[in-house]
Amino acid sequence: MNQGSTLFAQLLAHGSRGALDRCIQRYRGNHRVRTFTCRDQFLVMAFAQLTYRESLRDIEACLGVIPDRLYHMGIRGSVTRSTLADANERRDWRIYADYAQVLMAEARRLYAGEALALDLDQTVYCLDSSTIELCLGLFPWARFQKDAAGVKLHTLLDLRGSIPAYVRITGGSFSDKHVLDELAPEPGSIYVFDRGYLDFKSLLRLEHAKAIFVTRARHNLRTRRLYSHAVDRTTGLVYDQTIRLTVQATAAKYPINLRRVKFRDPETGKVYVFLTNDFELPALTIARLYKARWKIELFFKWIKQHLRIKAFYGRSPNAVQTQIWIAISVYLLVAIARKRLDSKLELYTLLQILSVTLFEKTSLEQAFSAPDYTIPVRPAPN
Repeated sequence: MNQGSTLFAQLLAHGSRGALDRCIQRYRGNHRVRTFTCRDQFLVMAFAQLTYRESLRDIEACLGVIPDRLYHMGIRGSVTRSTLADANERRDWRIYADYAQVLMAEARRLYAGEALALDLDQTVYCLDSSTIELCLGLFPWARFQKDAAGVKLHTLLDLRGSIPAYVRITGGSFSDKHVLDELAPEPGSIYVFDRGYLDFKSLLRLEHAKAIFVTRARHNLRTRRLYSHAVDRTTGLVYDQTIRLTVQATAAKYPINLRRVKFRDPETGKVYVFLTNDFELPALTIARLYKARWKIELFFKWIKQHLRIKAFYGRSPNAVQTQIWIAISVYLLVAIARKRLDSKLELYTLLQILSVTLFEKTSLEQAFSAPDYTIPVRPAPN
């Protein structure tokens, strides 16, 4: 049994301490800070995420009754509601955004060997966004409609392990298609996204970078069919065509051939028309790639349900960004620990375990191991 470190400390050890320190130094996070450092802030906010604390008062009350355990958590400063509120308002959120990037890179390295549901060697990314709704009365700076406020979480998800490769937080009115221009396309990788990202100038950029894209066509897209290829209609495929854009404005943005695949889902009867710049993959694989987008929908649903990114501890843009980035960091830390310890349990189960055992001094490997529910057989009495 581990007699020194708590489960909380062991989990945080899976993130590089030096990397967090470098992020803090980069933005001078501890400048003129005497007691409650940026590391203390990160640890307290990570504790709040893992134990589902509701408010700053809740955090202060829970940590206030265990002052002797704060040292074992790595927290050196005094935890008060006002101190934490001030840190969330003033400490640069980019510290935790940069640290999350470090954890993303490590998690992706660990999950690089994960199998895909599709028989593909390429890296497959799904790009999408989800709006985190906020109360307009409390967050007036986040207004994006007359009676609505919120921020957008833009995510590029690596389907091997469902690990984010890119995250950006913007205002609710930010157009999705602008995010596509910010990505650095990887040659040979596959990018899957919906019609919200359909901008032919951006698609040509992916083509020039030797990256593959799969998206849905708009209903009013004007094209000219050049070739038709044979398809097996029993699989749901309707046609597989090589096309060219015909409207002058769009053709100028994408002046080369495209591939168009029409597919009718045998289960729902819904019809989809896909566009791609790949002419080698089977047509059915193109349809299955787009269907794999459900993983990013599950990712958004999962983090909204199991991390604290719907109720916020502060009202400023900095406080909101800080909380979301630390929540993402906690997700990545649990994913990293799960992979390194070869745990077979789901992330949700691991979070539930941690929520009630953070201060236990057992080994993290033991806590993350699958429980043995077998009942020992007692010998029959003589």
